Amino acid sequence: MRALILVMDSVGIGGAPDARHYGDQGADTVGHIADACARGHADGDAREGPLRLPNLVAMGLGQACRLATGRIPPGLGGVAVEQSQFGCASEVSRGKDTPSGHWEIAGVPVPFEWGYFPRTTPCFPGELVERLCAQAMLPGILGNCHASGTDIIAEFGERHMQSGEPICYTSADSVFQIAAHEEAFGLERLYEVCSIARKLVNSLNIGRVIARPFIGTSGRDFKRTSHRRDYSVPPPGRTLLDLAESDHRDVVSIGKIDDIFAHRGTGRNTRGDGNDALFDATLKQLHGLADGGLLFANFVDFDTIYGHRRDVTGYAAALEAFDARLPELLDGLRSDDLLIITADHGCDPSWSGTDHTREQVPILALNARRSSRIGRRTGFADIGASVAAHLELPPRLQGTSF
Repeated sequence: MRALILVMDSVGIGGAPDARHYGDQGADTVGHIADACARGHADGDAREGPLRLPNLVAMGLGQACRLATGRIPPGLGGVAVEQSQFGCASEVSRGKDTPSGHWEIAGVPVPFEWGYFPRTTPCFPGELVERLCAQAMLPGILGNCHASGTDIIAEFGERHMQSGEPICYTSADSVFQIAAHEEAFGLERLYEVCSIARKLVNSLNIGRVIARPFIGTSGRDFKRTSHRRDYSVPPPGRTLLDLAESDHRDVVSIGKIDDIFAHRGTGRNTRGDGNDALFDATLKQLHGLADGGLLFANFVDFDTIYGHRRDVTGYAAALEAFDARLPELLDGLRSDDLLIITADHGCDPSWSGTDHTREQVPILALNARRSSRIGRRTGFADIGASVAAHLELPPRLQGTSF
């Protein structure tokens, strides 16, 4: 009896009930990708046929979309297999950011408002910049604005390499991001600067400081690497991971889960460069996961490579590649294991801007014991509560088990 939570980062399935308050009414990550594929083109690129996700559809993805939006996107029709259950959930935390979504999945909604930086240039308080430069011994910073990570690295990367000034920027999330060249600036030095920044932004209630290392020689070939590191504040309460650790369960985290939870209760962590490597790590760790154990994985490519870059074609291909590997995972499950596939927010690649979108998320459950219909859920915390019930952990989380 084990449990797995796989988070398809940003794979939303339609605007949340309060999406209009975030400027996201009408956003629909999966639905709009499927629409573009059905039209035979996405981003102007030719594509043959509809979005093909047979394994996710068998787990109920199309039906979960219907619950969320009232329609099944093109190509996602079909009946879920008997041992699967499906539903959708809307977030109760006020943000549409990664920590809020994951913490709520793990049973701890965020009860407060995050701090955000204004949409001005410069966007960071002068005192913050001065203190960061003084404590980290920096000659200055570049950027100091809201920006797309790839765009700002292309714009300032060469100047950064010449001056030694890191590139600092933010987004609609509660985040302070620092990009630097792995060789010219140094990876360990970047991590040190981010550690200093983490302490400095605590008083501003900023959720994450993110190290964004990159390589290359010019704006034509700069590329971010897999050595990203997130410096998050810890969750504001005891999560599913904490409960499992306290009960001496085998806990495995895949991808950036350990950073998201500030390395609290995350057990053995395995990283990977891209969704395929993360899937490989998931399969390997599942093989050795002890009875009563929990595996919590994040698949980040959907969000960082395709969602934020508004790449509809690439996002569709990434979904199909993930779906194609699901049989490998299903073959490794035991009859009494629980698998839940979900998401933490949306990032509609057809939407304006480059930020996350406030969307409902799918809940696709396989082999849930003593379960009722999932249906439409208010709050992601029902996922954590259901996993705790399956693993027979103490019922100390918010949310209602299905």
